[in-house]
Amino acid sequence: MGKKATNTNVQIELLKGRGLILDYDEAKIKEFLLDIGYYRLGFYWHHFEIDVDHNFAKGSKLSDVIALYYLDVDLRTILLRYLNRIEIHFRTKVIYYVSNRFKASPAWFADDGVVKNSFIHSTPYKTSMLNRVYTPEFINNNKTLKKHHQNNPEDTYAPAWKTLEFFTFGVLLNLYKEIRDEDIKKRVSESLGVFNPKKFENLMSTVVLIRNICSHGDVLYDFKTPRGLSVVPGIDFEGSDRSSLRASIKVIEYLLKHISVNRKNDFLNEIDNLFAENSKNETIKKIITGKIKYK
Repeated sequence: MGKKATNTNVQIELLKGRGLILDYDEAKIKEFLLDIGYYRLGFYWHHFEIDVDHNFAKGSKLSDVIALYYLDVDLRTILLRYLNRIEIHFRTKVIYYVSNRFKASPAWFADDGVVKNSFIHSTPYKTSMLNRVYTPEFINNNKTLKKHHQNNPEDTYAPAWKTLEFFTFGVLLNLYKEIRDEDIKKRVSESLGVFNPKKFENLMSTVVLIRNICSHGDVLYDFKTPRGLSVVPGIDFEGSDRSSLRASIKVIEYLLKHISVNRKNDFLNEIDNLFAENSKNETIKKIITGKIKYK
């Protein structure tokens, strides 16, 4: 699109010139462009492009681009609901096990006898995770913490069972990684069916990444993990594929099973139904089986 903004009339002519079949009337096309946006739709019609000049493969249709976009939207919606269940379970287990092990240190997340220094203390060259997160703004934005500090002005930090409820999933995972007591870390990971904390960290890092993609509306259908997912008994990866979205869905399925078998079944049913419905479109079916690798 270049470096200058363009209106919908110019955008439509650009798409025509690049060979995209615009199989809607002009009013509907403009509705898509003004609702979803030319730039965002580009993340999806990119799949149909064949060269560096962004020309489209012969027979590429706008309706297929729109179908792929809405598949992505619906998939993010499903995943986000079930990832939230995993996040809450993980958060609860970390708070419960560590807080009960170190009862004399209610704010144990700031105790360098419990958590490694790198999470707690800043250096001249790097601000610690804790100091980046636990700010006056963080306190003021969360009523529970604000009230705690008003009632307990001598406390530098509120207790973990209050504070960790407001940590993001990513910060919580970083905190888990820095806990010194390996037995506690193992108790947390075992609650989700993983007996090796390092492998658990690998799997959960991908879960957090997908959670962030879903939350921020990023593209999901062509997701690949930055590194291969750890092999864990009970997760049946397809051959050597440990990086596709399908492989990540298998991880989510496995973790859910150790929270609730019913929720795991609900999750799989929703995913299966979504892909079955979208597979009626042969172009989208090829993306589901080829990119997502869901068969």
